[in-house]
Amino acid sequence: MGATRERAGAARGDGDRRLGRRALLVGGAAAAVGTAVLAREELAHLWWRLPGVDRPRVAGAVDFRGARWVAASPANYRRADRPDDYPVDRVVVHVTQGGYASAVKVFQDPAHGAAAHYIVRKDGRVTQLVRELDVAFHAGNRAYNERSVGIEHEGFVADASSFTDAMYAASARLTAAICGRYGIPVDREHIVGHVEVPGTDHTDPGPHWDWERYLKKIKA
Repeated sequence: MGATRERAGAARGDGDRRLGRRALLVGGAAAAVGTAVLAREELAHLWWRLPGVDRPRVAGAVDFRGARWVAASPANYRRADRPDDYPVDRVVVHVTQGGYASAVKVFQDPAHGAAAHYIVRKDGRVTQLVRELDVAFHAGNRAYNERSVGIEHEGFVADASSFTDAMYAASARLTAAICGRYGIPVDREHIVGHVEVPGTDHTDPGPHWDWERYLKKIKA
């Protein structure tokens, strides 16, 4: 199943870390004695939580030209500064196991606990719900969430007709742009299905997703 049915408990397990007084004290003490490597690494992931610090965001701006912006609930992703704090080296392909409208609805529901960066409709329309610099809760695996961009596709795993020519073409253009932006190789090691994420119990995109066709379109 796709991320629209991902268990909220699993997504909450990917929840945010809070920057507390202890983290700041540890960072300061480590710097003082010249052993700040671990503290710097931790604070690099959390710098934007410091008072008065925030990564600039433009309301309604999208990372993929032509995409429509529809914001997911902030409860379904974690604000970040990728790729500066987390390198992006994967694209994860999902199937919504439902229609486009229902996918948007659950991604906007703070109780759902999951969202993908993009949804591609059957007609090829692309919607962005989470900015690529942020960590979307889409894969059910924290490490994969931090390093990947998640793309949902409208339809059903068991219905081959879900995967239209327009969908393949639009998704391939989107994935090509993501790979170009982050230097991601166009191969099956770096462009994976949700089913291939370690620890997942999902099966998407399923046996009807044509990987050979998809990768050819991305490379083209």
